[in-house]
Amino acid sequence: MNILKSIRDVIASESQTLKVVKDGVGLPFEKAVKVIFFCKGKIIVTGVGKSGNIAQKIAATLVSTGTSAIYLHPTDGMHGSLGVVHKNDVILAVGKSGESEELLGILGPIKKIGAKIISITANLESTLAENSDIILYTPIKQEACPLNLIPTNSTTAALVVGDAIAVTLMKMRKFKPEDFGLLHPGGVIGKRLLLTVGDIMRSGEDNPTVKINDSIKNMLIEITKKRCGAVSVIAQNQKLLGFITDYDIRKILEKREDIFSKKIKDIMNPKPIFVYSDMKAADVLAVMQNREKAIVVLPVLNRRKKVVGIIHMQDILAKGL
Repeated sequence: MNILKSIRDVIASESQTLKVVKDGVGLPFEKAVKVIFFCKGKIIVTGVGKSGNIAQKIAATLVSTGTSAIYLHPTDGMHGSLGVVHKNDVILAVGKSGESEELLGILGPIKKIGAKIISITANLESTLAENSDIILYTPIKQEACPLNLIPTNSTTAALVVGDAIAVTLMKMRKFKPEDFGLLHPGGVIGKRLLLTVGDIMRSGEDNPTVKINDSIKNMLIEITKKRCGAVSVIAQNQKLLGFITDYDIRKILEKREDIFSKKIKDIMNPKPIFVYSDMKAADVLAVMQNREKAIVVLPVLNRRKKVVGIIHMQDILAKGL
């Protein structure tokens, strides 16, 4: 057996199926998207067997992209869970043959409740199609399986149609990265999209600052006490005048100069790089790392240009970014 040929044949078969589905996209698809978009209730995706697995994925994709949706197993629906269905809801039913007994068993009650039914099916003559308000036809000549039994081409077609609907709805809702992050707060993607410098920075008593007329001794104490490796030099109105890091101090010591004979203004960098508290932490990490010489600590300002904190690269990395 030629394993690579077999793999390529399956991929080719499913690709051809998608081409046929794509060529058949017409007004029913547009109508289905509009019905879902203007739905005043929720989208309930249902299906059994492999189609049920696809239905679950479609529901998950809809939810994560801004469309209120749930998955309902037809068997559960037959035993009380149809209580989740209301007349303002839209049912998205997935079934290749459209004749699965469990799925057909919930269609009658759903129609009596008054919810609209959109079906994704490969059988226009099926009972599912006959009971649907909108039919999304996914023609399947045969499965990629050599026995023409295992759902392969059919499940791929249904999945892609579901993805296409979800992505189109995203565009219609003007779904932004921030919206995606809000719905995914626990993962790295969510953190990158949501976490700001203000969420991580050291502020208040943990923010090392000195006035420009403070002594060198007080400046060293502040850096040591706050354990951040730097200190912001601020004016009376909290505006940033300069920034001093461990590196600035080491440069003086390496020259064997008397640091205590210096003034704050002699040591500080009067034009330091700074970041704003409302900037994305991931963007700031990129600023720190994507330089010939990495920056490990930066002063943080608000949009009124007042110093509100300090941020260290390790503080960002500790959040998993």
